Amino acid sequence: MANSTIDALRGGCPAPFFNELSFPTDGGHVEGRLCSPLGRLSCCIPCPMTDWTYPDNFGAATAAANWISVVGMACCVFLLLSWLVLPVDKTHRHYLSISLTCATVLFSLGFIVPLAAKPNQCFNEITPHGMDTSSVCAVSGSLLLIGGWAGVMWVFLRALSLHLQICWQLVVGRSYMWFSQVVGWGIPIIGLVLLLVFSGVSFRFGATCHINHENSLADFWIPLLVFAGLTVIIQFATFGYCIKVYLASLSDNSATTEGSGMPSYSNSIRTMTPRQAYRRVRRVIQLQWRGIVIVLIIIGDVIFFAVIFVFLDNTVQAIKTDPEKALTWAACLIASGGDKDKCLDKASALVVSLPTVTAVLILLAMNGIWLLLLLGRWSMFSGWLEFFASFTGVRAKKEFVSADARMDIKQDPRSYEMLSRDSGKTDTVLTPLSATKSPITREGRQTPDYFGQAARYQPHQRSFSSPRPPQQLHWDTMQAYQQSYPPAPIPPSRSYDYDDINPLGMNRIEKEEEIQDSASRSPYTQPGARDHDFI
Repeated sequence: MANSTIDALRGGCPAPFFNELSFPTDGGHVEGRLCSPLGRLSCCIPCPMTDWTYPDNFGAATAAANWISVVGMACCVFLLLSWLVLPVDKTHRHYLSISLTCATVLFSLGFIVPLAAKPNQCFNEITPHGMDTSSVCAVSGSLLLIGGWAGVMWVFLRALSLHLQICWQLVVGRSYMWFSQVVGWGIPIIGLVLLLVFSGVSFRFGATCHINHENSLADFWIPLLVFAGLTVIIQFATFGYCIKVYLASLSDNSATTEGSGMPSYSNSIRTMTPRQAYRRVRRVIQLQWRGIVIVLIIIGDVIFFAVIFVFLDNTVQAIKTDPEKALTWAACLIASGGDKDKCLDKASALVVSLPTVTAVLILLAMNGIWLLLLLGRWSMFSGWLEFFASFTGVRAKKEFVSADARMDIKQDPRSYEMLSRDSGKTDTVLTPLSATKSPITREGRQTPDYFGQAARYQPHQRSFSSPRPPQQLHWDTMQAYQQSYPPAPIPPSRSYDYDDINPLGMNRIEKEEEIQDSASRSPYTQPGARDHDFI
C-alpha cells in the first residue's frame, strides 16, 4: 500500500523524484521546493534537500553544533547571573557587556529550541515547513535572526565607544548609554519585523529555520553586512591611530613628567605630548583588550556565516533558474536508483562542503564560550563562594578591632592607600581599619562619634596627583633661627649708668680711655674739660 502511494505521488517521475502536480499548491513553504522539468513533467527532489546533497553524518554535525550552543548558553547564563547577584567589584559589569551577552543568548536559543523540540522539517514529501505551518520554525528562526542582528549592533556600539574614547577623547556617559539601548535593540526589532513580513523563515539548512531567499538581501543581509563593515572600519581606524601614536612617541624627545603622564587641565589632545598620548592610549587598551577581541571574533563569525549562507542560497536559486547545472547529479541519482552515496561527488559542486558548514555552525555556537573566557573574571568564582558561604554560615574570619584600639591614621602613614607607579611589583593596598562598636553598653545621652570611621581617599575628578601619606614635620622656629643667624658676640660689660640719658637729646658720654695725665692735655683745652662723644 505504501509503495503504491509513493508511486502515485511520483506521477511518472523516476525515483527518487516526485511529481509536483501530485501535491497541493499551498501549505508549507512552497517556494522552497527544488523542482526541474523532466520532459513534460515537473519533478522535485524529496524534502529535506540536505539529505540528498550531504552524507549521512550531516545531521550528526549539526547536532554537535547545537550541543555546543547549549554549553555557550550555560556560559552566558553564568555571566548574567554573576552580573545580577555579585557586587560590581567582583564582576566589573558594564551595560555593553550585558547587552552583548543577552544578544548571544537569543542567538544560541535559535539552535537550542529545535534541538529540544526535534521538529519535522517537511510539510509533505517535497515541501519544507515554513513559519506559517510550524511554530518551532517561527520561534527558532526569529530568535536566530534577532540574535544575529542584536549581536552585530552591540559589537558595533562597543567598537564605536572605544573609538570615541581613544581617538576623539570623548567621555561616553549616560547619554551614550541611552543611545546604545535605543539603537542596539530598536534596529534589530525593526529588522526582524521587516524580514518576517517580506521574507519569512523556513527549514532550509538543517533543523534550524533560516531566512528565505525572497527579498533577503534587501531586508537582512545587506543592512547586516553594512553594520559589520562599519564595525571593521572603525576598529581598524582605532588600531591605525594607536600605531600612529606609538610611532610618534618613539620620536618624541621632549621632557615630560614621567610620574603623572596626564594631559593638562584643559584635557585636550593638543596639549599632550606624543609620549603622554601614547601612555593614555596604552592604558585604555589594557582595560579594553577583551572587548576588542570579542568584537573581532563575533564580526568574523557573522561575516563568515553571511558569505557561506548567501553563497548556498544563490546556488539553490541558480539551480532553479538553470536546471541544467544539476542535470549531471540528477542523472546520477536516476541511474543509481536513488542511491545518494554514489552521487555525492557530483553534488559537491552544487553545495558548500560539509567541513565548511560544520566550521561555520561550530564558530557561531562558540560565541557564548568566548564571552565567558574574555568577559569573565576569576573574582566571579570567589564571589560565588562567598555568596553561598553566607547561606551556610561559613564566613571568612575577620579580625575584631575594638574602638579603643582603633588605628590612628595620623600616626600611621601606612593606613593610607599608596599607589606606586615606579615600582615594578604590585604592593599590598592598605586601607584604614573601620571602627567597630564596642560591645559594652552605655546608658544615658551620648554624643555621636562623627570621627569613628576613617574616610577613604577619593581623588578629585580633574586631579592628576597621587595620594601621599601625611608627613610628620615639627618646625622649631627658635632652632631654625639660631642655625641661620648665629648670636652676636657679647660686648664687654661697662659700668656706665645710662638711666639719665635722653634718647631725643644730645648726650655726653664719658670715655673709659679718659686721659688721666693732665700733662698730656692740649694747651687749648680748658682746665676741667673732658673729651666727649655725641650720640
